[in-house]
Amino acid sequence: MEAGFLPMRYLRNRRMISTAQQLKLFRSRVAVVGCGGLGGYLLEELARMGVGHLVAIDPDTFEEHNLNRQLLSTPATLSRSKALVAEQRIGEVNPAVAVRAVQAALTLDNAGELIAGADVVADALDSVQARLELAAACNRLGIPFVHGTIAGWFGYVTTVFPGEETLQRLYSRWSGGKGIEADLGNPAFTPAAVASLQVAEIIKVLLGTGTLLRNRVLCVNLLDMEVESVPMDAPKASA
Repeated sequence: MEAGFLPMRYLRNRRMISTAQQLKLFRSRVAVVGCGGLGGYLLEELARMGVGHLVAIDPDTFEEHNLNRQLLSTPATLSRSKALVAEQRIGEVNPAVAVRAVQAALTLDNAGELIAGADVVADALDSVQARLELAAACNRLGIPFVHGTIAGWFGYVTTVFPGEETLQRLYSRWSGGKGIEADLGNPAFTPAAVASLQVAEIIKVLLGTGTLLRNRVLCVNLLDMEVESVPMDAPKASA
């Protein structure tokens, strides 16, 4: 790509991504926090898009109840580390992609070590508290992140840059617990749909193109096939 030649595996990207842009993706680093429902699809699609450096972060192992929706979950991977399975899968999908598998939960204390140097962080977590901690860590490190969450037929996607408090406003009424996904569960198709929207946002951030979901949340309703962009402007100061 440095010589101006596009590898055949990226040929179908050519109409929308130039060779120079493909090279930029190859030189980029994305940290995916969570390798389960959303994370598996995120990692798969980012590798296929040609993002050259991926960090797969997850402390857990696959369990049988993951089989209904998690791309990396198969009978053969049960009880295996999600991060290590992700690393193996990416090696099969696109051997040119460098992967760092991290078998640990991201916290405010270790975030500097785990996600520092990333151009974008992808949120594939499953609790509000963890998401808010990730938002705080990314803000502190000056890294944009793309948030995705799913519950039943529904999902949210938003892109947050340092200094923005979109997630804090989105979850301002949260008082504890894992969130509504604990009640609604998740089918096979919702994580695939929402993760794909996240990947589109990540690619736009990396390439500096398109209109991002900054200060707004894309609300996806797959039951009624409705998509709405909701502004999340900061509240105005009172006079």
